[in-house]
Amino acid sequence: MDMKLELVPVPVTDIDRAKAFYVEKVGFHADLDIRPTETVRIVQLTPPGSACSIVLSTGLDGIKMQPGSLRGLHLVVGDVYKAREALISRGVEVGEVDEHDQGIKYAAFSDPDGNTWTFQEMPWRSSEFSL
Repeated sequence: MDMKLELVPVPVTDIDRAKAFYVEKVGFHADLDIRPTETVRIVQLTPPGSACSIVLSTGLDGIKMQPGSLRGLHLVVGDVYKAREALISRGVEVGEVDEHDQGIKYAAFSDPDGNTWTFQEMPWRSSEFSL
């Protein structure tokens, strides 16, 4: 039985601010921004090349998380240095590249609420990515 992770909730305090950050600074695609009722808003954003999206929402009882509490989501990239520089050029603070065994590299950043993300490069997967 296949199981595909395709949507991850990201808890934020201000959906408009978070949407602008993820779309304009990180480069996610804005897939959906709907208000099915006066108290519910759902924004779905997808990293380029990913089958998994994030959701920013209000008014959904089943998704209640403290803004800024999400830790360590990984965005796998073909070149961590290029990914890091792309975000820095758009005004995002990104940590230094941390290199590990087998050529694995990481660089971390946070959204405006403090949810943390990590770019991860694995050399054996680099050919899967367009740069």
